[in-house]
Amino acid sequence: MFKYKAGFVGAGNMGGALAQAVCKKVVGEKVVVSCKTTEESVEVAQRLGCKSGTAEYVVKNSEFVFLAVKPQMIKEVAKELEGAFAQNTECVIVSMLAGVTTETLGEYFGNRKIIRIMPNTPATVGEGMMLVAGNKNVTDWEIAEFKNIMSMSGELDDIPESLIDAATAVSGCGPAFVYMFIEALADGGVKCGLPRDKAVKYAAQTLLGSAKMVLETGRHPEELKDAVCSPGGSTIAGVHSLEKGAFRSSAIDAVETAYKKTQKLG
Repeated sequence: MFKYKAGFVGAGNMGGALAQAVCKKVVGEKVVVSCKTTEESVEVAQRLGCKSGTAEYVVKNSEFVFLAVKPQMIKEVAKELEGAFAQNTECVIVSMLAGVTTETLGEYFGNRKIIRIMPNTPATVGEGMMLVAGNKNVTDWEIAEFKNIMSMSGELDDIPESLIDAATAVSGCGPAFVYMFIEALADGGVKCGLPRDKAVKYAAQTLLGSAKMVLETGRHPEELKDAVCSPGGSTIAGVHSLEKGAFRSSAIDAVETAYKKTQKLG
């Protein structure tokens, strides 16, 4: 019997967001976090309403062990925690390390149950998009249980691991691109005379509503765009301006560049 349902080795921005989501699904007594220092671990645990401990303690006592460290740190972390993992052979390792495959993780941790995920920062507000790929050692029940405890983070989607780096460039990196667009829309509003706070609010709500239209209507984004563009109107004039600035081409390039960088991280 595991003492904790979920344990986090690393609870920074992303790890902390997922720990928060788990705490909304299971009682905080069943979640434990470990950060770089004891003081940081205690602070995060108090904020989330869960438990804290060393990385070794987390690994020894958790059913799902989340690795929320930087990709370049994984070899060192695996070596440091080798003894702890040897004492908990039934745990499921959950890796959110960009670009690091389950095969590579197997080289560090042995023939283990591994779920590779790529979440994004909107998980903080329960609107995340999480990609999920388990290796052959993970059972269907364990995948289902993992999805259950992560259900408060937002949407979860199974994906072949061969596609996870490409998907990461869209949903993992995408929030940064979206925030830039919100900022740019707001800047445009400010240039036209809007107060900054109202411009940001209008831009953010517009993206939120537009995204919901795509998801809930099932209509193609192009069709929804065309529905806003009246003949000879202001919207089509703005669309033309974006096209002159290679807006869509730049977005495609951003995703491709992020994808290539992700592949190099592992």
